[in-house]
Amino acid sequence: MILATNNAHKLDEMRAILSGHTILSLADIGFSGDIPEDADNLRANAIQKAQYIYDRFQRTVIADDTGLEVDALGGEPGVYSARYAGDGHDSKANMRKLLDRLGDNENRAAQFRTVIALITAPDGEVHTFEGIARGHITTAESGAGGFGYDPIFQPEEYDKTFAELTEQQKNEISHRGRAAQKLAAWLCSGQWTVDSGQ
Repeated sequence: MILATNNAHKLDEMRAILSGHTILSLADIGFSGDIPEDADNLRANAIQKAQYIYDRFQRTVIADDTGLEVDALGGEPGVYSARYAGDGHDSKANMRKLLDRLGDNENRAAQFRTVIALITAPDGEVHTFEGIARGHITTAESGAGGFGYDPIFQPEEYDKTFAELTEQQKNEISHRGRAAQKLAAWLCSGQWTVDSGQ
């Protein structure tokens, strides 16, 4: 399966979560362009990204879109999480803006939500899988692992941020991990057989 992302962190994470399946990167298939993601919700964005690569290669594709949804900010940054502070996809700037917007608000409840889209070859059928991780936004960054907002998101199951957890710990409870586990269960259900790529 092709993973439609240019994010090396996502690629590593998905390969770890779906370790029983072969996940090809865009580099593996010789694609180096940008993938559009201009829909106004996570599900539509995930499908758009998967469809863009499927249309060009006619291979089974998975793509995800993830948003951090903060209760006190009405669900912001949501679908705009990666470019919250601008188009540069600057994680530090995104975190600073989020912490500034929250200020000293006592309601710091939040959730990460991921939607994974799968388009199967050769039929082109679209399937989606959603995963949610509830938690809260910390008042300062903590931890050197993970990526994106991980240093300021503390999941309900731990007293540490995502960035302080091991990769295995995070993958077991993360939004992407939960969506990928649903995807893996579907792949193993016998409803789909791997295409040959011919």
